[in-house]
Amino acid sequence: MTETAQATVEGREAIARHAWREGYTLLVQADETEGLAAEDLERVGEAAWWTGRLDECISARERAFALRLDAGETRRAALVAMALAKDYYAKGSSTIGSAWFARAEKLLADGPECVEQGWLERLRSVIALEGEGDYDKAHAHARRGLEIATRLGDRDLMAVSLHDEGRALVMRGDVPEGMALIDEATAPAVAGELSPYNTGVVYCNTIVACKELADYRRAGDWTDAAKRWCERQAIAGFPGMCRVYRASVMFVQGAWAEAEHEARQACEELKGFNLSYTAEAFYELGEMRLRAGDLSAAEEALTQAHELGRDPQPGLALLRLAQGRADGARRCIDQALDEETGALHRARLLPAQVEIALAGDDRETARAAAGELGEIARTFGSDALEASALVARARVARAGADERAATREAREAVQIWRRLGAPYETAQARTLLGEAYLATGDEENGALELQAALTGFEALGAVRDARAAREKLGRAGVQPGAGGGRAAKTFMFTDIVRSTSLVEAIGDEAWTDLVRWHDRTLRSLFATHGGEEVDHAGDGFFVAFAEPTITLECAVAIQRSLADHRREHGFAPQVRIGLHAAEAARQGGGYKGRGVHEAARIASLADGGEIVASRATADSASGFEASVPREVTLKGIKAPVEVVSVDWR
Repeated sequence: MTETAQATVEGREAIARHAWREGYTLLVQADETEGLAAEDLERVGEAAWWTGRLDECISARERAFALRLDAGETRRAALVAMALAKDYYAKGSSTIGSAWFARAEKLLADGPECVEQGWLERLRSVIALEGEGDYDKAHAHARRGLEIATRLGDRDLMAVSLHDEGRALVMRGDVPEGMALIDEATAPAVAGELSPYNTGVVYCNTIVACKELADYRRAGDWTDAAKRWCERQAIAGFPGMCRVYRASVMFVQGAWAEAEHEARQACEELKGFNLSYTAEAFYELGEMRLRAGDLSAAEEALTQAHELGRDPQPGLALLRLAQGRADGARRCIDQALDEETGALHRARLLPAQVEIALAGDDRETARAAAGELGEIARTFGSDALEASALVARARVARAGADERAATREAREAVQIWRRLGAPYETAQARTLLGEAYLATGDEENGALELQAALTGFEALGAVRDARAAREKLGRAGVQPGAGGGRAAKTFMFTDIVRSTSLVEAIGDEAWTDLVRWHDRTLRSLFATHGGEEVDHAGDGFFVAFAEPTITLECAVAIQRSLADHRREHGFAPQVRIGLHAAEAARQGGGYKGRGVHEAARIASLADGGEIVASRATADSASGFEASVPREVTLKGIKAPVEVVSVDWR
């Protein structure tokens, strides 16, 4: 066997076991030597697609199409043309995508019934559903695709068409029937009965449907099942696409640091691959940063989403409100609602309109928005939409001094959000409930609910919301409780080295400006990586993170940001960083105990520009190079500890 033939065989085997990068490299190597047949070019296209090489995917498929056409393989050529149509749509080139779709239609126009015609019906259904918003038309095409699949026994087409039929039913308001079909189609997908591509299609669209209905529990169940499928098949998921949806589900469930990590990875993986999904990833990132309290980072992400074609609402409107720009917030949300007619899409915007209208004392607009949201919730039978409507009505009732109604609505909202496992929304509803209790003179229950809200916000890292909850407790004359319990966290201590000599060298005014820049830069990176700022004393920070990998990523980002500033502007302070994963006692807004003490002592071992971590912390993180471990004795700690220096350059 020649070297080229060997590479071809090995490339096919690699793709069969879903080793996309390996298969792509081997087949491209063979192609450069002798040129591949149409079937292998299609494999190259598939591998390129899975690894985020959209241009290379299109090139391989266009060559495969030409070979299929020359060989008179009309039906196969039509199938490749449909794949190319989807590729060009993903790239944002809708004109070229439509041209390839038309070629597929023409190739199959006069032939006998075949599976390829079923896939053509499926594509027509998607265009009607996602491009035209014509749900009846989408349903009709999906039904025809399903009928063809059933007669010809094509399992993949059957599942995808059944799924599309369910999506169309949901969007036109037939939710129970539609979700039953979606669940029926998703089960064989995540059980491994379909091809990897069509499994990904079904999973991604299932999560989209769940998100539209705010059905977070169902989304979480299918996400867990899809993750198990990916692990069994050695597949990382769609190139970035599954990460976007997984991130949004994790975020609602309260895993903020992990969700932001997934969203940032999606932004990287989707760059130059699929504009709409890249835009969605940036939008999700913007909402995450907004809730974490990093307004500048939220604006940056939402702006990128907008530039890529994603309507940045309601995130941008809520950001403007948080920035104190109430008029801008109102213009944003009103325009978005003026342009949106779909009920489920409006349901995502209406809670923001209620909040923004009440900030401007426009109770009439808020009342109308809350009423519309309630009608949509009843139409689609979604518990989460009903909880959102309850919160909206509670806000309106509070604005009208109807505290008993506010208490009733907020109490029910708390119960629903808790049942759905949405901790941020639960804390928001608890805040409303606590305020309503206090307004009726029930200080005991009011303080209890506000304290519960504060604890929830602090656990998530919702800095601005936690601060607001503390202020509400203070105004009520209640001292925030001490929290309690233990938490497993990765702690970070940072400190500017040789600060005294720096002040002497540059003067007080320049030093103040430098520290202000340093604090702003580090806080932005803490928020980006889901860090919870515990304390800020002098020129150092104490921050808690969910787990070691994200903590190390943040530490590396800090040192690189400082190095970049030093290179571009001539100067930046030298910062030392210490990291340690441990359990600690939660007390109010802080942490106490041996683990915190160890983390602080580890930080004191670092030099300027160095990251020092306990060996166990570095070993439990992935993707980092570290020095040979050294054993040290920490002041006040009897047992020696192994530490390493982490390479960030």
